[in-house]
Amino acid sequence: MKLIIERDASGFDTLRDAWNELLLQSQTNTIFLSWEWQTTWWRHWGTDELYLLHWHDEETGRLLGLAPLFLDRTDDGQRRLLLVGGIEVSDYLDIIVTPVHAAAVYASLAAWLVSAAAPAWDLFELVNLPAASPTLAAFPAHLPPQWSAVARQEDVCPLIRLPADWESYLNLLDKHQRHEVRRKLRKIEQVPTVRWWFSTPDNLARDVEDFIALHQLSSADKDDFMTEAMKDFFRDVAQVMAARGWLGLALLSVDERPAAALFSFTWQDQWLLYNSGYDPRNFKELSTGVVLLARCIEHAIETGFRVFDFMQGNEIYKYRLGGHDTEVWRLTVRKAQSH
Repeated sequence: MKLIIERDASGFDTLRDAWNELLLQSQTNTIFLSWEWQTTWWRHWGTDELYLLHWHDEETGRLLGLAPLFLDRTDDGQRRLLLVGGIEVSDYLDIIVTPVHAAAVYASLAAWLVSAAAPAWDLFELVNLPAASPTLAAFPAHLPPQWSAVARQEDVCPLIRLPADWESYLNLLDKHQRHEVRRKLRKIEQVPTVRWWFSTPDNLARDVEDFIALHQLSSADKDDFMTEAMKDFFRDVAQVMAARGWLGLALLSVDERPAAALFSFTWQDQWLLYNSGYDPRNFKELSTGVVLLARCIEHAIETGFRVFDFMQGNEIYKYRLGGHDTEVWRLTVRKAQSH
């Protein structure tokens, strides 16, 4: 197994053809590790401290593992190695490797961290690791025994295992929530000026701007989150994902005025709810956010998706609509302190 280290973003282009092929076979197969997401993230949030590690079969050259890393500094000045995509906007991250090659890649990564080829660092943090990732338990075993590796739960990601039809989904909900979903759908159907749709290339730019505006209206926290830099990131992500057929941007309007929006991705058999927005000043009696979410769940069922993932956060609406927790974890590696 041969390790190659790229320091320049052109390394992403070198790996483009093999990247997603490896990802589809990897132990953590998520859109946030796709070549498209990783390169888009890097364009907006990357630093000049890229360490793109990739492992290949020495005889065939076949890509066996990927660890896209970068160096930044914490608020207290510690030098920290992170996976590209960390920390805030990528719900799932991991080292990209097939189960059969994981042990060898972990060992090589640990050896690199010790070596002079690695930058000077104080913390190595693997954030947003799915609880099912073998990295949590297996990677620390390859580290020097005097180093510390501490894993802690970072957040929850509620999801629904989708049944085969809408009525079966409703029966997953408790009696009260089932009644509420049906009541809200019936009520909004009586309003002739209500319509909802999925964005298409012809109206994507307009719909993204409506989503951003609704997101900012939703709460003070969301308004603070949606900086000018973040707006540019969402615009770029929407274009990149739409070009691959992986974007599910849904909007609902009342009287031709934007009322609710859901920014989702599709990946394999999963529907991933990434972010949302609604107008809290108007149409409150129509529960536009819940209605649009219910319609998206119904659409996901009808089009054959097996999982509806609400992703990070324990907001109550996720559980009312049938979500059950999965977990994401953070693994923090520290070198032994010298005395």
